[in-house]
Amino acid sequence: MNKHSLTIIRTVLATVDIVTLNIAYSLSWLFFDQNIPNEYNSDYLEFFFALNIAWVLLGSVTKIYRKTTLLSFEYTLRNTAFTYLVWFATLNTYLLFFRETHLSRLFIGSTITLFAVGLVINRFAYLIMKKTQGKWFNQEGQILIIGYNDTSKKLIQYLEQDSINAEILGFTENPERVNELSHYPIIGDISSTIELSKQNNVDRIYSTITPEQEPLLYNLMREAENECIRFKIVPDLSMFVKGRFHVSYYNDIPILTMRGESLDQLNNRIKKRILDIAVSLTAIVFILSWLLPLISILILLESRGPIFFSQLRTGKNGKMFRCLKFRSMRVNKDSDSKQATKNDSRVTRIGRFLRRSSLDEFPQFFNVFVGDMSIVGPRPHMLQHTNDYSKIVDQYMVRHFLKPGITGWAQVNGYRGEITEPVHIRNRVEYDIWYMENWSLILDLKIIFLTFYNIIRGEEKAY
Repeated sequence: MNKHSLTIIRTVLATVDIVTLNIAYSLSWLFFDQNIPNEYNSDYLEFFFALNIAWVLLGSVTKIYRKTTLLSFEYTLRNTAFTYLVWFATLNTYLLFFRETHLSRLFIGSTITLFAVGLVINRFAYLIMKKTQGKWFNQEGQILIIGYNDTSKKLIQYLEQDSINAEILGFTENPERVNELSHYPIIGDISSTIELSKQNNVDRIYSTITPEQEPLLYNLMREAENECIRFKIVPDLSMFVKGRFHVSYYNDIPILTMRGESLDQLNNRIKKRILDIAVSLTAIVFILSWLLPLISILILLESRGPIFFSQLRTGKNGKMFRCLKFRSMRVNKDSDSKQATKNDSRVTRIGRFLRRSSLDEFPQFFNVFVGDMSIVGPRPHMLQHTNDYSKIVDQYMVRHFLKPGITGWAQVNGYRGEITEPVHIRNRVEYDIWYMENWSLILDLKIIFLTFYNIIRGEEKAY
């Protein structure tokens, strides 16, 4: 699906959603108009504007109409559901805050329910449209590919999988480089590319051969632009980089990196730091101010030793920092090398409660406040484990590009507690790297919410 088509889709989808919301409001008004006193009409008008403004603003924040979101129907559906739930919560907050008690609850419920039904219909209509992809919606023209090699074969597969509404004309390649039959025809040599493109109304040319391999491409690029044909080069970097990589620029110099990181951008780091300070300061002032002395007394009543367990752990960029926890074990010499296990004899009775409820992690809000940790990020490991895991897990140290967190994407997906097999730590690393490459403020808020949900629900490995 091309960018122009996606732009049309996101515009149409956003417009249809707003229209659906207003239809839901209008239908509810028709149903309940007779029961609404005239003196409250202005309040219902305010509610009408609140509905629309809340949806527009939340749609912008959650990026529900973002092009990359719309490429996946599953992700579109999940993001729509999430946005709707936040919108629903926002409306309830509005009604509570402004004391809109005279608004009909049946009217409100009807509007919200009808809008939900409308959103479901809209999304499945989008799915049908995405599957059919009418020609008026996705005109791409013809495609010609220069070079017959592994890269061009892979490109053909991806173009076919993308269900583009364009005809792949075939390849141009010099005869001496062709040693097998091709799925699409080889219609000429490289020098005839432009002439063949003009004859067949080609819209785009993809070259899987670089100008360094074939100097003639410099002339072909200029000729293609003179004929209003888009010319794209597909470099084969598989010898140097496995998997995807990220391209950025310093002025006109392209820079290739192994992965894209949202937190490389200063504004995103500022957003994350503001969230960290806000949440940690709130926890310190309103929770730890009374929880700290209470837990301190309980710890001291059961066993001698410090209130806090302070341990060197691996932080951002591999630097060490002291991670704080409420002491949940008796003082022992294995604390810096041995993880807690199920029914661990070192764990005290109050410690078992602290670990099961995750209250032992609360002092880490001090770590967050001073900047050693973040609310959300890869969980920090003890130095001995960092040394061990880095030798057996590929890309393990990549997770240290970020500040460690009190909670993380791996933890809310079930990977917390004792590590008994190599696959456990490998899965954690995969989740941590995914989080790094896909960070957003909304994702952090989602992880925080899921963490509280898991604590309330209880977790099997919380010991």
